[in-house]
Amino acid sequence: MSISPSRRPRSRSGRAFVPATALAKSVKCTKTMMQVTFTDGRILSVPLAWFPTLHAATPAQRMRYEIGGGGISLHWPDLDEDLSIAGLMAGVDRESA
Repeated sequence: MSISPSRRPRSRSGRAFVPATALAKSVKCTKTMMQVTFTDGRILSVPLAWFPTLHAATPAQRMRYEIGGGGISLHWPDLDEDLSIAGLMAGVDRESA
């Protein structure tokens, strides 16, 4: 389902606001999901089961992450796990790559 041009969010200038890129701001993990909050306010939730290393990690290990490249990648140094925001947005998981 697409959003009609008249229903899209508007900027102060009256033009429709369409995000040009997704940049990560923060990451939160539950037992089953990872939620990435973007600088423009969007939140993407993906199943932790897509990422076996993160799924098997402790909550403390999942909390220790770094955002790289100004928001284009995620890194968990304790786990040696790296994810790209582009891959998350495209729905790519390790098993399908």
